Order: sequence, then structure tokens, then C-alpha cells
Amino acid sequence: MSFFIIGHRGVMAAEPENTLRSFLRAEREGLDGIELDLHLSKDGELVVMHDETLERTTDGSGPIADQELERLKELDAGLGERIPTFGEVLDAVGPTLPIQAEIKDVAAARSLAKVLAERDLLDRVSVLSFHDTALIEVRSLLPQARTVLVAGASAHRETFVGRAQQVGSTLVSVELRQLNQAIVDRCGAAGIDVMAWTVNDERDLALARALGLVGCVTDQPGMKRLAEATA
Repeated sequence: MSFFIIGHRGVMAAEPENTLRSFLRAEREGLDGIELDLHLSKDGELVVMHDETLERTTDGSGPIADQELERLKELDAGLGERIPTFGEVLDAVGPTLPIQAEIKDVAAARSLAKVLAERDLLDRVSVLSFHDTALIEVRSLLPQARTVLVAGASAHRETFVGRAQQVGSTLVSVELRQLNQAIVDRCGAAGIDVMAWTVNDERDLALARALGLVGCVTDQPGMKRLAEATA
């Protein structure tokens, strides 16, 4: 079975996270796809940022939802990069590069579903979320959409299978340290694949492979080369 490696917010260990620079670096490094995060601006644009607020990754402040796109575009997201829209990312990277798009709420789910349908992206973009309601909303609008349940807290790890089935996901993305063989086997018996976040060194890579995972998310640009060298 092939093992895929996805660039986390591009390659955030080397470039400003969730920027075009970071996504293009991930593509140049040969990673198998990119992961990004989506929020809605005040005027309803899908913008690519992880946090709900601007302070950590830009020179702005306050909630993203309080700012219109024009204002967001004035901010420095690191090394002179601007906050990209989802459409700008789609246009910047190669037309076949797989994308994992993480959403936080139902409103973003609706906007993303509209873009996926309009641009015929269902074979290329997977929709990720920690929030079951957001994934259920995507599936209600686009039954053929590929959804991925994201999980991290150990208190919820025994419920992966039931939750994934409820939201229509055949892939779960789980914090590596919360996984064990019993969980992976339970998922496998239900026809659910497992990938891990965040795999950043050879030891983590070896653990992910030993557990029989189908792939992982990494911050490191050189992880694909390491995987090939240690295969």
C-alpha cells in the first residue's frame, strides 16, 4: 500500500503557514498534497488561515469574521505574503495537486460546498473537520464529497468509528500520539482508513508505518525524501 504525505498548511516548519509561498514550496518538494484551513471573511470570502483571529500569523488583530477581504489583503502574513483566498490557492498550485481543506463551522461548509460544485473539485479536494456538524452539512449538500473526520483528544478516540460512519467519512485523521494498533484495527474492520498528524521526523514516520496508516501530515519539507529513503 502506498503511503501519502500531505504538507501541513503548506510546509509550515520552513515557510509562513497557509500562504501561497508555503503551498508552492510543498508542491516543489514533491509532497503528495497540501492541507489548509478555511474561514469566512465578513463579506463571505473563503480565506486561508488556521486561527479565528489575526494576531498569531499576521500583523493584524481581531477576528477574521470582522474584516472584509479588502482589509485582510492589506495584512502581512509572513515574509511579505498576503492571506490567500481558497480560489487563489487553487489557481496557484498544479491543477491535479490533492488538497485537504479543513473547515470549522457550518457556514464555511456551505461556502466550500458551493466552490467544489462550481469548479468540479470533488475528485481533488477532501473536506476535513473536527466538527461533525460541518461534515454532515457538506454531505447533505454534496453527497459525493469526500469527508475526513479529524480527531485529537484521547477522550474521544474510542468513538472514531461511529462518528466517521455518521458523517460519511472513510478516512480519519488522528493525532499520532493518540493512536494505537487496536484503534487502527477497529477502524480497518469498519472500512475506515487512518492517517496521522503531525509526523515530523524519522521516528514518527516509522511509528505511522508500523501502525499500518495510509498517510500522514507533516510540517517538514523534506519528509517525502525521508520516506522514500527509508521505505
